[in-house]
Amino acid sequence: MEIILKQDVNNLGSKDDVVVVKDGYARNFLIPKGFAMMATVSAKKVLAENIKQRAHKEAKLRAEAEKKAAGMTGLKLTIGAKTSSTGKIFGSVNTIQIAEALLAEGFEVDRKNIKLQEEHIKEVGSYKAKVKTHKDVFVEIDFDVVSE
Repeated sequence: MEIILKQDVNNLGSKDDVVVVKDGYARNFLIPKGFAMMATVSAKKVLAENIKQRAHKEAKLRAEAEKKAAGMTGLKLTIGAKTSSTGKIFGSVNTIQIAEALLAEGFEVDRKNIKLQEEHIKEVGSYKAKVKTHKDVFVEIDFDVVSE
């Protein structure tokens, strides 16, 4: 029996895949549990249209993310921190401060989409961070940590 998966199923396929399984597996497990639906002619047409629309939306989101990443390219941020006389920071610089600095530059980025190259930044100096604007669009940003 040919079915369309509504969600990912281990050892079978991922969402929106059309797969062939044994009749009993489909009728007794996959369809009643809501993991799949029968692949009728009309269901296949609906699936094709949904995939087409999703691809269009995804392309639009990716284009916006690439435009945002192009604007961030070459951006140099300066983050102030309280330091001791030897240049050690009281506390550390984290992604929240970088997100605030990016917002001040006009780029709204969630702090969860920022990855620091070094785990803990506890000294004054130059560092790099990787910003994710889309699931596969990244931009690297340089920032300096200076004493306030």
